[in-house]
Amino acid sequence: YTGQDARLNIGPKGFTGEKYGGSTYWDTEAYCIPFYLSTAPSDISRNLLIYRYNHLEKAKENAIKLGLRGALYPMVTMNGEECHNEWEITFEEIHRNGAIAYAIYNYVRYTGDKSYLLQYGYEVLLEISRFWASRVNYNPNKKCYMILGVTGPNEYENNVNNNWYTNTIASWTLQYTLEVDAFIKENHSLRHNELQKILKVDPKELLLFAEIATGMYYPVVEELGIFEQQDGYMDKEQRLTSQLPDSDRPINQKWSWDHILRSCFIKQADVLQGIYFFQDRFDHETKRRNFDFYEARTVHESSLSPCIHAIIASQLGYKEKAYELYVRTARLDLDNYNNDSDDGLHITSMAGTWMSVVHGFGGFKIENDTVCLSPFLPNAWEYYSFRLVFRGRILEIEVNESVSIKLTQGDSMVLELYGEKHMLASDQAIKVGLKR
Repeated sequence: YTGQDARLNIGPKGFTGEKYGGSTYWDTEAYCIPFYLSTAPSDISRNLLIYRYNHLEKAKENAIKLGLRGALYPMVTMNGEECHNEWEITFEEIHRNGAIAYAIYNYVRYTGDKSYLLQYGYEVLLEISRFWASRVNYNPNKKCYMILGVTGPNEYENNVNNNWYTNTIASWTLQYTLEVDAFIKENHSLRHNELQKILKVDPKELLLFAEIATGMYYPVVEELGIFEQQDGYMDKEQRLTSQLPDSDRPINQKWSWDHILRSCFIKQADVLQGIYFFQDRFDHETKRRNFDFYEARTVHESSLSPCIHAIIASQLGYKEKAYELYVRTARLDLDNYNNDSDDGLHITSMAGTWMSVVHGFGGFKIENDTVCLSPFLPNAWEYYSFRLVFRGRILEIEVNESVSIKLTQGDSMVLELYGEKHMLASDQAIKVGLKR
């Protein structure tokens, strides 16, 4: 994918196999855009966002077909129309809307390009928020908003109520839409007035967005101190993947579908997908408790799963576990872990291999417009390096017994390494000892 044409996107198999027919999934927003943001000119990621903007009218038609307002983007698409035909995915795996909203946030946070919000982003966010506002229902007994009848990222659970990740990303989208609205109103009042008229924004609906965002229900397991994947998850027989015999793996090829649905086993990061997206909300212990509980029940039968777990394991200091999960995502097709490589390579999840190294081992994130790094060296390695593109600059990072960072292109900048700020001038390097 070269990113030169906003009509095009990335298929999960690329040109290596016919499965999925070259269609686009939410893989692009959750996995590929983070890769392109950090490795390529920003217009490539921008075009991937514009691809969704160009499909907005079809997404609005999709919502209308379900008797809802706003826009519901398709689970699988080539031209903006829904190409998936399983109701529990097409109608219920609505968290995909949240990934598209999050990608807008991620792009703006990384590039600083707020003009995108004025031209395209606000309209997409508003219509996605309108969808969420019409999809929730208010529970007068619990005095909170709920989202019923959904499928979360873990597709081994269908038609559940209050998937924690779906509720979390829905309420976040509503809040982010309000923040973008306030930003445009304060800094670009003429454009704000224009958008309000074009999009027929009622001030009452913005108040409703705020009410839903603050009044959303989230299932928790208080005695364990974890978020519950969805209502009733703890009613299942709790088993660990370590108790599964090899003859039962992968379960999606060995078990009947009703057996899978009745089990506690998790296809891919679900609660942990939300903890990854919103990692700054949660303290170390909250991350640890949820990781320890859910990773032990996750079979990683989606190619998108190991990388998210590798990143969180890295943040928790679980270095061996992080490396184990990195190997799984890096060698997924080489070792045919899920017995499905004959269908084609897992192209979009290859971005997850990069994420495991850079976001995981490298501890890379953007915080307050600043590049932050906290690298460690896996015991199996003696050295690794990577490059980062950030707002017209190129950084080269090398990790061995020390950490070396060089600004090879662009204006001077401040970055954060192991929590300490450093000023880098063009063609200048810093070198510090590796923290064990």
